[in-house]
Amino acid sequence: MALVVCETFTSILGESSRAGLPAFFIRLTGCNLRCRWCDTPYAYDGGESREGDDLVAAARASGLPRVLVTGGEPLLQTETITLLARLCDAGMEVLLETNGSVPLGGVDRRVRRIMDVKCPGSGMAHAMHWPNLRELTPQDEVKFVISNREDFDYAEAVIREHGLIGGPTLLISPVFGEIAVAEVAAWVTASPLPLRLNLQLHKYLWGPEQRGV
Repeated sequence: MALVVCETFTSILGESSRAGLPAFFIRLTGCNLRCRWCDTPYAYDGGESREGDDLVAAARASGLPRVLVTGGEPLLQTETITLLARLCDAGMEVLLETNGSVPLGGVDRRVRRIMDVKCPGSGMAHAMHWPNLRELTPQDEVKFVISNREDFDYAEAVIREHGLIGGPTLLISPVFGEIAVAEVAAWVTASPLPLRLNLQLHKYLWGPEQRGV
């Protein structure tokens, strides 16, 4: 079982309901989307081939209780499904970040799935695999990255249309440096929906260009 890996490192989780907790990161290479605001274009290609055993051993050697598998889009590599299950078998809390365009079927149910729903501002809203929303459970999370009010209104409409209230955690993530966080916070506060403001903590700590943190 070999995967193409962009980078591995230890840091704190910058996003999701687990933000602020330390984790081991496995960033896989490759993405099928080109979001206008993408902050990891360096993961589109390149990287190195690493065996799954090596990745599981590295995650365990980190001494941390949780691991995040991200990208790029990690589910483009078929062996990712096996890697996720083996990380769970190793007794770790496993999180998966996925862009919402690739079917989630086959992902181990022990994995906390953090799935994007692409809003119009990304330029990739057309690429969503909508049946994925039916796969999610209350342990999972849906992230809407928003760049303007249109994106926020779109997120609310998707939540209502797909019956997500009472299901996965609903994250509203402002595009760093593009929209005033206080303005988005006011929208979240005024919304009748159970939304959670989701800031990219790592960018506030180390800046938007820093890799491996």
